[in-house]
Amino acid sequence: MVRCIFFFLFVSLAFSSPFISDNIFEQESVGSTYRSLLQAKTSCQTNLELQNYTIITSQCKGPQFPPKQCCDAFKKFACPLRDNLNNLESDCASTMFSYINLYGRYPPGLFASQCREGKDGLDCAEFDNLKLQKNTGYTVRSLSSYLVAAICFVLLIQMF
Repeated sequence: MVRCIFFFLFVSLAFSSPFISDNIFEQESVGSTYRSLLQAKTSCQTNLELQNYTIITSQCKGPQFPPKQCCDAFKKFACPLRDNLNNLESDCASTMFSYINLYGRYPPGLFASQCREGKDGLDCAEFDNLKLQKNTGYTVRSLSSYLVAAICFVLLIQMF
């Protein structure tokens, strides 16, 4: 029974991607005029209001906005949040870019145009050892669907 729970936990962790998808930049590029008809977005599981945006704003400064500094700072901020940001059914990416632009007053599409690394998006491999919230934010924890399914399965087996 315990092995089953650990198996489902292991499987759910195995599906986590070490990249930030380029799809999140669509939220930044289109800005606030973007509309999504019949596609209600779920709210982000991470409270992005309480994140430490000085990670980006202290490194990425205009008027030049040096690409290496800006992208490195963006990755340092966003990579620990990549699982939430890559979920295109949530409003995490658009909310994050709203706060980044609010605090940094960056031109629209700055990070989308400067931060490109490959077909899989931004490589976050160097941040894999960081915990989800190293930048002093607050995360609302939720159980993964695999864990919920495993618990239901175990309870169902014990009932019969």
